[in-house]
Amino acid sequence: MHLLQAKVDIMLIALFLGHESPCTTHQYIEMDMQMKEECLSKLPTLKTKAGRFKPSDRLLEYLNNL
Repeated sequence: MHLLQAKVDIMLIALFLGHESPCTTHQYIEMDMQMKEECLSKLPTLKTKAGRFKPSDRLLEYLNNL
């Protein structure tokens, strides 16, 4: 985690840990709250109105038939 926080590329972390693939390394990495805040701060602000999702009858029928 310290390597990731120090902005070390995940490919290098995977090599350092001896993982065959960065996908393996990714399974063990979780972002801390500071990293999440940094990511979210880079996103543009959405200009949408918050609303409640209302599923269609077709979707509800599909889910009931699962």
